[in-house]
Amino acid sequence: MKKTSNKLAIKREDQVKVLTGKEVGKTGKVLKIIPQKQRAIVEGINFIKKAERPSQRMQKGGIVEKEAPVHLSNLMVICKHCNKPTRIGRTKVDDGFSVRVCKKCGEIIDK
Repeated sequence: MKKTSNKLAIKREDQVKVLTGKEVGKTGKVLKIIPQKQRAIVEGINFIKKAERPSQRMQKGGIVEKEAPVHLSNLMVICKHCNKPTRIGRTKVDDGFSVRVCKKCGEIIDK
């Protein structure tokens, strides 16, 4: 199995753009990251139809549309400062922590 690093370029709440697939060019906010599978669930992207059984949460059941995971390699972070899709770099700050940096404008992406 491929060894993955614990630092991902994409985090929850990031605005991302889809690079490939049927949803190419669309943007959305990351709702959830699944690091073990290298995937993310993005708001409004990659809808699937799933049959749901009746439950306490959903009294009737039926066919429900929900977002499916997208591979992280198909997503690119949109920088908050320059509003462009960008690759992510990492740099150390004065207190020794690593922060994400926009490769286009050089601004720090993390809060």
